Amino acid sequence: MSDKPALNDDYWSQRYLTEQTGWDIGYISTPIKEYVDQLENKNISILIPGCGNAYEAHYLWNQGFQNITLIDISSVLVERLQKEVTSTSIQVLHGDFFDHRGQYDLLLEQTLFCAIAPGMREKYIAQAASLLKPGGKLVGVLFNCHFDGGPPFGGTIEEYRPMFSRHFNMLKMEPCYNSIEARSNREAFIICTPL
Repeated sequence: MSDKPALNDDYWSQRYLTEQTGWDIGYISTPIKEYVDQLENKNISILIPGCGNAYEAHYLWNQGFQNITLIDISSVLVERLQKEVTSTSIQVLHGDFFDHRGQYDLLLEQTLFCAIAPGMREKYIAQAASLLKPGGKLVGVLFNCHFDGGPPFGGTIEEYRPMFSRHFNMLKMEPCYNSIEARSNREAFIICTPL
């Protein structure tokens, strides 16, 4: 088995072309929205990996954030986003998160972690830490439940905590209190800073 099953352009582009996007709720998730709403500095650099339809980016832009970078592996999706996004505050990149280079104040995690094979999680965590500036934060939502097959690939807080702790100081990793109804009692919210 490849160490990157399902994390390739063809697989995800086909999912978008055939509208097999069950993870897509059509708007920014409540936990991410409520976190963003309390951010005061609109000039921080923000990365949204595996950005999908970029609801988080649209929300951030509407709130006045000026430095947003999106990256996704699907060329079909990225081409569409590049046509839709007219703001110079949002940069849309086609590429693999694991190959991306840069330095950011904030990395927003919303459904990329669950899209990659569990064997890639340690590499994801190390990559996320390497992309953050000193004092930067990884903030987001992880599934706190198991699934048959995947993607999505599930897991639990108990499984995640030791993996993240190798690269991050855990400020918060707890069950979400404000998930959307369909994901109630099945998500964990995380805030962590690189070691």
